[in-house]
Amino acid sequence: MASQDIRTSSLKKPITITEYIFARLKQCGVSSVHGLPGDYNLVALDYLEKAGLKWVGNCNELNAGYAADGYARIKGQSIEFLS
Repeated sequence: MASQDIRTSSLKKPITITEYIFARLKQCGVSSVHGLPGDYNLVALDYLEKAGLKWVGNCNELNAGYAADGYARIKGQSIEFLS
């Protein structure tokens, strides 16, 4: 029999790491995520709306960084999501 972590045994249903990360970001007060869609994060982006987060897409990594920085300076927090 496989051992099961006591913390996961009480879950009503398993969640993915992406769902967990986005849920925690929302709990911490994050409301929008800046970034650039790419091959390695496209599946994760599908979970943003479910978590109640707003996607702010950018055309390149530099612009995403600048946008996240400006947003953070005004709002006090920001997330940048790149692949």
